[in-house]
Amino acid sequence: MNGHTLYSIGELARRTGATVKTIRFYSDCGLIPPADRSPAGYRLYDDGAVARLDFVRTLRDLGLDLAAIRKVMERELALPEVAVAHADALDVQIRILRLRRAVLTAVAKRGATPEETHLMHQLAKLSEVERQQLVGDFLDAVFGGVGTDTMFTGVMRSMTPELPDDPDTEQVQAWVELAELSQDPDFRALVRQMAQEETVAHTEGGPPTLHSNVGAIVRDQIAPAVAAGIDPASLQADPIVAVLMTRCAHLLGSRDDAESRLQLLARLERVNDPRRERYFSLLAVINGWPDPESLRPVLDWSVHVLRARMQR
Repeated sequence: MNGHTLYSIGELARRTGATVKTIRFYSDCGLIPPADRSPAGYRLYDDGAVARLDFVRTLRDLGLDLAAIRKVMERELALPEVAVAHADALDVQIRILRLRRAVLTAVAKRGATPEETHLMHQLAKLSEVERQQLVGDFLDAVFGGVGTDTMFTGVMRSMTPELPDDPDTEQVQAWVELAELSQDPDFRALVRQMAQEETVAHTEGGPPTLHSNVGAIVRDQIAPAVAAGIDPASLQADPIVAVLMTRCAHLLGSRDDAESRLQLLARLERVNDPRRERYFSLLAVINGWPDPESLRPVLDWSVHVLRARMQR
């Protein structure tokens, strides 16, 4: 026995904290071969077996399979090479688990039906190329043939979600919701009509945006009234309405005051559609942008002030 200390399988188990069954299994696999046998034929292990067992258990805890561990132990593969391959495989598994967690969390929050759950799962699994195709189809449906070929290039770029390679749960959930929203025919029609209306502003010299030129005008003119707490139905709001109509006159096709107000009201209601704001909020989450400014307070006030005057 060359003077080396040898251990029975039970002693090796006590020294390492592994079970006898585990040591026997690794020994049978050739990962922890016995150094000798007792006269009765029992396996005996040396100090090298202690180190090998610790190493095998570490690699198993890290998720390596027995075939890979055997190749490392027999020096057929270098450990760093195996570690890189395994880390890459874990990255894929982690992304899949994050997608599953995001979908399940969304299902729980929304009380989704089985059909909705299936759709969310499919949207979450899309590859980068498939996501680009889905977004491209939406943008083409909204902006294709509207204005000149390059008029909405900047707008389309600003409306393009770019899910990172390693998204967090919130980003995955935002992507799934945005993808669903982009497939909504009514939302597509809404955004396309807004784009068509923005071509009017563009011909007047202003750049088109999907925050809407009219939305920017309303924000500038109405924000002080909202901040001051002016009642939209009060006479105090009349001068504000007059200024608003003047500022928006170039966007409206009628010279009749009542008709112009009706046109502006319809346009503001489209801009104030909660789906538009939701799209940009989701986009900010996906792309890691700051939360966009909400036009809801000034748009609500503007809609109310115009409705009140139409009822007089």
